Amino acid sequence: MTLDQGSLGQSYTVTQIDLPDQVAHRLEALGMTLGTQVLVLERKEKGPSVLKIRGTRVALGRGITQKIEVV
Repeated sequence: MTLDQGSLGQSYTVTQIDLPDQVAHRLEALGMTLGTQVLVLERKEKGPSVLKIRGTRVALGRGITQKIEVV
């Protein structure tokens, strides 16, 4: 499933990131790499999702979270 489909309060493991290199490198700099645990803190239907990645709160738009595969 993709990260935008995640439930509030649930933790997921990143399995694939299908984004342009520039965006993928930025996420990597923020700590989101394959195998990283991501906690969904807030999720809006048409807005950004607020995630906790390695202890840091990060807001990502729906267009990005739709391209991140998690389990």
